[in-house]
Amino acid sequence: MNIHKNARLTPLRREQMALAVIEGHLTQAQAAQAYGVAAKIVARWVERFKAGGREAMLDRSSRPHAMPRQTSQALAERIITLRRQRLTGKHIAKSKPVYLQRR
Repeated sequence: MNIHKNARLTPLRREQMALAVIEGHLTQAQAAQAYGVAAKIVARWVERFKAGGREAMLDRSSRPHAMPRQTSQALAERIITLRRQRLTGKHIAKSKPVYLQRR
């Protein structure tokens, strides 16, 4: 896993922070100040730890679960073909869609 270079908390530090709050060693406000994050972030990681334990401290994918308006495979292939012919986006947009072309 790649940790962002400016990340305040690694999964291990998230776990330490959550445990400190859960075990009563720190309040959420104290943890926020000690770890350099907002109290809202502390609350988020504490809840995730309670729900999923150590595994919940890992980063989640930001990729959507579903993409209902995803470009069709046929159109994507057509665009790739036109880009390989060095056509610009403007020219590709003016070209006839796949379903209107004669075969």
